Amino acid sequence: MAATRACMIALVTFLVLEGVAAAAVGTAGTSELRRRQVRSLLKKLNKAPLASIESPDGDIIDCVHISKQPAFDHPLLKNHTIQMRPSYHPEGLYDDSNVSTYSMTQTWHQNGKCPANTIPIRRTKEEDILRASSVTRFGKKSPMSIPKFLSVDEHNPLDVTIGHQHAVTYTRKGRYHGTKGSINLWQPAIGTAKDFSLAQVWITGGSYNGMDLNTIEVGWQVFPEMYGDKSTRLFIFWTRDAYRTTGCYNLQCSGFVQTNNKFGIGASFSPVSSYGGLQYEITILIWKDPKGGNWWLQVGSNILGYWPSSIFSNLQNGASNIMWGGEVYSPYAGQTSTNMGSGHFPREGFGKASYIKNIQVVDSFNKLKPPGPLGLGNKQPNCYSVQSGSTSKNWGTYMFYGGPGKNPSCPQ
Repeated sequence: MAATRACMIALVTFLVLEGVAAAAVGTAGTSELRRRQVRSLLKKLNKAPLASIESPDGDIIDCVHISKQPAFDHPLLKNHTIQMRPSYHPEGLYDDSNVSTYSMTQTWHQNGKCPANTIPIRRTKEEDILRASSVTRFGKKSPMSIPKFLSVDEHNPLDVTIGHQHAVTYTRKGRYHGTKGSINLWQPAIGTAKDFSLAQVWITGGSYNGMDLNTIEVGWQVFPEMYGDKSTRLFIFWTRDAYRTTGCYNLQCSGFVQTNNKFGIGASFSPVSSYGGLQYEITILIWKDPKGGNWWLQVGSNILGYWPSSIFSNLQNGASNIMWGGEVYSPYAGQTSTNMGSGHFPREGFGKASYIKNIQVVDSFNKLKPPGPLGLGNKQPNCYSVQSGSTSKNWGTYMFYGGPGKNPSCPQ
């Protein structure tokens, strides 16, 4: 009996050890697969530079020849001819600003500039990819965590998925060929490394219901999981299928064609606004070129590049809605303490609250004009809120938005 029991114990021990060994092999295999995926993606994203600049914030800015940029990995852009400048600018441009005359600067400018015929690309590091939920989701928005825009699902305009909160203003449904507005820069406090806070403009066509939502998105964001720090950074995003498989942040997939060698998409801004102090802003202009159909992006006085019309479906013919404002995301249960904008409510006004001013739209005749009546949307006004202002001579159509998130009046 004792011998039999000893044999059984030995067998069980053997099977347990075998299981542990198999699990270890499986884990090692998974880790090795992930490492191969990471190396493959890094090779794809980081094009061979002609020069590199180390930024004071820790970024490496690679100056890549304009013809070698990631855009041309897109199957529809294999034989694409770069359009170095738009055929037309929107007519009626104005930007009367009484805030400051400071030029827009990024942190890496302190240590150099990229030569002609190159574009600055923030180098993707291994740790950037490893912070993502998976290698395949790096640089993308999760379809399960993207809020429904207030203007593309009219039957339930304030329905957003768990974790996302907005304070926005939006146009009536129509036909738009672009927009312009000035957004002031802040560095909001972030509750956790998984949270983000941003201010942006959304240009949209299609809907979630049809799974054919096209978007162009531009603004600034603070997103530790994406960038590894809490700096305020310029970002762009696009999709043509409601975020399911297409599109990404910045240049982390093919699509956007950059033509400017001065500003890095994904690079940090310096300086930013301070509460009760100097206010800094960026002016964003996006418009559809009447001749080529491409969607061009200008930040300040600098034309950065364009999204080729061919990568879209609905946006090939123009946009149906435009939205401006702030967004905060947190994946955790309960209200986050992540700030939106300055972290202060709109009622505090200029110098303390976040704003977007001189809001205009581009019509089908390539003319800039006031946006007309705007809707306001925010689901939890005691956490983050939005307030529109009457049109003024210097500010045109404007809005204040933002808030602190978690506070005694904000639902938990």
